Amino acid sequence: MNKYLLTIVILSSLLHTAQVLESAEETTSAITLRTECRNLSISQVYSMASISIRKKDEWGFYGHSTIRHSYEAKSENGVDVVVDHATGLMWIQSGSDNYMKWHAAKELVKNLNSMNYAGYSDWRLPTLDEAVSLLEPTKSNALYIDPVFDGEQWGIWSCDKHVSGEAWSVYFSLGNVRWRYKNRYVRPVRSIN
Repeated sequence: MNKYLLTIVILSSLLHTAQVLESAEETTSAITLRTECRNLSISQVYSMASISIRKKDEWGFYGHSTIRHSYEAKSENGVDVVVDHATGLMWIQSGSDNYMKWHAAKELVKNLNSMNYAGYSDWRLPTLDEAVSLLEPTKSNALYIDPVFDGEQWGIWSCDKHVSGEAWSVYFSLGNVRWRYKNRYVRPVRSIN
């Protein structure tokens, strides 16, 4: 009888330890990505944290994020959003309906904030670090982005500019990052932490 009681106590202790470890993992702080817009050279982009580069070229690179995301799709005031608990970011799930020039993208975000879109007035264009964090290593539904996001937006603007003055963007169709494009979609983001 004591032998069985000892087994139960040991198993109970192991189960409790596993629950404590799981709880600790859930409360681990989010990965911090840069939130301020900057002018970035190619070499600065190549040295960004949390990326894996498959191929470099004169306009950017082909690659993906190394972040293990924890996405949660939900609705905020009738708007579908995606919360990434790994990065502490909330994204608009679908983004813009049309692609547009960079200055129009900035204006769209300004308009979303003035109307308190989804109940928030702190939407912004993502930094390149944040936009690149969405790049997946393999395609799903023809795009290098998690299917929790709308597949219409094949490429999105970042708020960052190349030192030449052109804006950086992420292209989910090919899994690349470039500064030479003229039109992209907009997927606004906000920090939740």
